[in-house]
Amino acid sequence: MPLPRPVGVASDDELLCLQVRKSTRAQEHKSLNAQVHKSISAQVPEGCELLSVNVVRANTSFRPCSVAYVLVVRKEYLNEELKAAIKRLLASESINLQRQIDKRKSRIENRESRIKNIDVRGFLKSIELDRNSIIVECKISSAGSIRIEEILKLLQLDMEKLALPIRRTSVQWKKV
Repeated sequence: MPLPRPVGVASDDELLCLQVRKSTRAQEHKSLNAQVHKSISAQVPEGCELLSVNVVRANTSFRPCSVAYVLVVRKEYLNEELKAAIKRLLASESINLQRQIDKRKSRIENRESRIKNIDVRGFLKSIELDRNSIIVECKISSAGSIRIEEILKLLQLDMEKLALPIRRTSVQWKKV
């Protein structure tokens, strides 16, 4: 899975990459797509649905470009303070956060933590308040992205203020 979801985050959109050891010609891909779809669909857990299968060349990989989350907020926290926080974030030219980075010394030694200052504003594409939900779209690049726990902190929300688990609703992928 090229973009594992954070712990505690539900997801409506996942990409699973499998390597199939079968040489095919281009005209056989459609038939192979159907075969693989049928085979995998029979094995997915209840409540999961395989939407599509696309057979690609062995050296193809996928990189996430953006991701969208839905945060369903409890009614009592949908207030002017939350609206102001969203407006303030969107109006900011930069949003600097301190991020703890684990840095391994070696395989034998324990991890060493360090703090890194990072401007996450460029990773926030949009934040919309829609009734009782906040829809956040984030950019993902080779430089990284903003983490969902950082978004919650910036919005001054914690899990107790949410009515439902955080849901990742879509991921946009780029074939590399």
